[in-house]
Amino acid sequence: MNSVEHRLSSDEVAEWLRRWTANPMCSARVGRNVTSGCDLKQLLLRRIPILAWLPRYSLSKLLQDVLAGLTVGLTAIPQGIAYAIVAGLPAQYGLYSSFMGCFVYLVFGSCKDITVGPTAIMALLSQNHVIRLGDDIAVLLCFLTGCVVTFVGLLHLGFLVEFVSMPVISGFTNAAALIIGTSQLGTLLGLSGRSDSFVDAVAKVVNHMNEVTLWDPLLGVCSMIVLVFLKTFNEFYLIKLLSYSLFSYGVEPFKITGNITEGLPPFSPPPFSLVKGNHTYNFEELIGELGGTVILVPFIAILESIAIAKAFAKGKTVDANQEMLALGLCNIFGSFSRSMPTTGSFTRTAVNNASGVKTPMGGVITGCLVLLACGLLTSTFEFIPKATLAAVILVAMYYMLELHIFTVLWRTKKIDLIPLTVTLLSCLAIGPEYGMIAGIAVNLILLLYFAARPGLLIEERVVDGLTILFVSPKQSLSYPAAEYLRERVMSSCDGRTIPVVVEGRHVLRIDATVAKNLALLLTDLEARDQKLVFWNWCEEAKRTLISYDASLTMSFRSSGSIAQIFSGGLASLHASEIF
Repeated sequence: MNSVEHRLSSDEVAEWLRRWTANPMCSARVGRNVTSGCDLKQLLLRRIPILAWLPRYSLSKLLQDVLAGLTVGLTAIPQGIAYAIVAGLPAQYGLYSSFMGCFVYLVFGSCKDITVGPTAIMALLSQNHVIRLGDDIAVLLCFLTGCVVTFVGLLHLGFLVEFVSMPVISGFTNAAALIIGTSQLGTLLGLSGRSDSFVDAVAKVVNHMNEVTLWDPLLGVCSMIVLVFLKTFNEFYLIKLLSYSLFSYGVEPFKITGNITEGLPPFSPPPFSLVKGNHTYNFEELIGELGGTVILVPFIAILESIAIAKAFAKGKTVDANQEMLALGLCNIFGSFSRSMPTTGSFTRTAVNNASGVKTPMGGVITGCLVLLACGLLTSTFEFIPKATLAAVILVAMYYMLELHIFTVLWRTKKIDLIPLTVTLLSCLAIGPEYGMIAGIAVNLILLLYFAARPGLLIEERVVDGLTILFVSPKQSLSYPAAEYLRERVMSSCDGRTIPVVVEGRHVLRIDATVAKNLALLLTDLEARDQKLVFWNWCEEAKRTLISYDASLTMSFRSSGSIAQIFSGGLASLHASEIF
């Protein structure tokens, strides 16, 4: 070490180190080993975001996070209990599902506002399996959901969710809101039993109207009025807690939630086999019983969480793969504490954001509050009237409805109403899992149809006294459209031998099948003594055509007049004037 280095003070050295570690690219001048170290550091900062924001954490941020965490916790507790009931699980499962995600997301989450926990849609998708196989299947589904989501995140397969269009998502969301809402109508009216589907829920209410009591509907309606009022003035979060607690001591006229298991959940691996009746289901049989739900639940969880993250990003870039990794780990770890499948909650995320949360540390406060409720307050929760919880769910479902989407699609693109309507009706008639699949299938069919039937401008034009057939595709061409394009051109000639000009300014790419059919088109026209010219094609599409058939090179033109091209004569009218 030379004398200059000896004269550096400890403060100067510390400042130099701070700047070096803060530099995302480090410095290429210090050699390959340092660069590798910087790459590793950037990978760690990207995959474990807490390492990036924790060194800059301050007391003022902590105070704001504590306030936001308490506020979200007061919302998460009653919502968790309500969603557990929607899933057909004991009420305590709602609490078990509401804390682990908070702790895991603290380390791996990249969005400060997101709150991971049980949601209405996750509860609905778990319901049928829970009714058939019991509580353990929800825990196993949570674990499998986490594994699939983590796998998708690690392989950067998040782009797959982009194949689900907005109409399909809206149809599914509206159907879920209707199914969950109608499932709570019986509880709101004081009727006993549970419903298995939308149709069953409506039939149950209609067939048992004579059994409706007075006090439960009155309490439920009053609770809904209070909740709607608090929704309008949503800054009074503490009053919202009071609204949930007003009826926490059940009296004889009301049906109450009943016994809620006290204490913290056992920390143990998820069940990979279970006993139902006289039959023991092994892991393979359970996967068979879950069927498409193993894929659908993670898929919907990703859609919900990424959509919420983007909604609250406020212009910042959302690392979708990191969010999927965080969500997957939340579910994997959650399954060890008896959690049902979880994802980002729009309601609680909105509360978190409105409370001014600064970092994911707010989730730790929420998780601690839920754990406190598990240990100390379960004896109180058992006296919550069922009508009050039904009111909480119904109000939440009302605000989840997107009825305006019908007018929006009618105004913008009417054909999008088809996948929307198919998804909605299929979910209501045969279940949300199959309804979602039906909606996606219809959407893909429409996508393939428009790929196979692209917009084509085909018309006769007279240029320099020469009649030509002008053909202009309005989009890039793929193999489903290849035969269609050739047939349309041939049929448009209508037995005449006029020259054909195929303009390619809108065609950015083609595939080998299109190239083959364009080569066949040239052969067909030459057999009829017709000339074909490819006009103004981009280099990429032109290269594909020539690579397929080098003889097509002579058919390309990008300058000169039509008369010159087809007859070799002189003309004053050029392509720029023609088109």
